[in-house]
Amino acid sequence: MKNVVKSCLGHLFHLFFPRSCVVCGTLLAEGEEDICVRCNIDMPRTDYHRKEDNPVERMFWGKVFVERATSYFFYRKGSDFRRILHQLKYGGRKELGTVMGRFMAAELLPTGFFEGIDVMIPVPLHYRKQRIRGYNQSEWITRGVSRVTGIHVDTSLVIREKPTETQTRKSVYERWENVEGGFKLLRPDGLAGKHVLIIDDVLTTGATITACADVFREIEGIRISVLTMAVAEV
Repeated sequence: MKNVVKSCLGHLFHLFFPRSCVVCGTLLAEGEEDICVRCNIDMPRTDYHRKEDNPVERMFWGKVFVERATSYFFYRKGSDFRRILHQLKYGGRKELGTVMGRFMAAELLPTGFFEGIDVMIPVPLHYRKQRIRGYNQSEWITRGVSRVTGIHVDTSLVIREKPTETQTRKSVYERWENVEGGFKLLRPDGLAGKHVLIIDDVLTTGATITACADVFREIEGIRISVLTMAVAEV
């Protein structure tokens, strides 16, 4: 009875406040979540998880060893798909992160991308920035991935102890300088030989994820992989 009432209230709510696609703005059909089927089909996927030594993996060469790395779709200037990131990061649409995380995981899971992963770590925000925003968008993406894969999420292993300015409009050098030494590993015990998957919303130069991954450098036998929702296309 409770579920019936909840369903009826939900239908009534959507009658007065219809849901629309975050990308194109068209009304969503029953069963569609945040993104319509057409936009989901047209999403500029990278398919990098199917390619060894792909451009995302090469981004970390000479900086930090990653076992595998990929990004879900291309973040292109002027593309309507940029609205996904904008709404997730600045529009208060944290649930969009969970939806995208599930989409990503559902497509990557059959390819073996998550095989052997022991724990997933969302790139943390500094506590001041998270308090202002109200949530960490990367954590919500990671929670969505976990719902599909069942892999444990740990948000207490790594913290961002150095407040940093936004990376937007910074040069490549300024981006690396901005995040250098900004993360701290709180609980190194039990990580020896583990395979850690670091998850973030968007990848541009790799500076933030490299700085985050660097805290594991002294852990014996640690393996690191990387997954981001989007990658900036140059």
